[in-house]
Amino acid sequence: MRRIYFIFATLAIVAMGITATIVAQSDDKAAKKAQHTAAQNLRQQHRAERMAAYEKYLDSLVMSHNFRFIPQTIQQLPAGMMRNLANPAYEVVIRNEDVDVCIPYIKGLTPPYYPVVFNYVLPYVSGYTAEQASDGWNVTFSTTMFSSTDYTFHLEINSHYGGAMLTISSPFYNSVQYTGNVMGI
Repeated sequence: MRRIYFIFATLAIVAMGITATIVAQSDDKAAKKAQHTAAQNLRQQHRAERMAAYEKYLDSLVMSHNFRFIPQTIQQLPAGMMRNLANPAYEVVIRNEDVDVCIPYIKGLTPPYYPVVFNYVLPYVSGYTAEQASDGWNVTFSTTMFSSTDYTFHLEINSHYGGAMLTISSPFYNSVQYTGNVMGI
């Protein structure tokens, strides 16, 4: 009889130990899950703060008139082939006092089209406007680039994701469109 009591007592102690271990493990899992959720919420909050700070940074760049557009692709409109640009020298720099243009352009109304590189420092441009849109900025200006042709630059900057699209149009040539990024000088 003592053996039976001893066996039941041992089983009761083991059952209580197993129950305590299971409870401790479930408490540990719950604590880890709560800790993971808190860390995840903190990371999301930091990301949202960084994105808001980046939008403010881009807005301040455009408002200061001191930024540069770095093109990554070029395409002649309406249906030309899109080409990647890897030359780090290509950029359009907008400053308070001038506009510095070093960017490829595709000339010609009918084939054969021919590429040229606009490489000018423009001491002034006409019709410069920077209008805030729902998703960023629209910057527009015109210049003759020391020729008889008037070129209109239209830069659409998306503040949310940092990308930009530049379209250069002319009355004599097809428009050329670039995608890229806007950065500080």
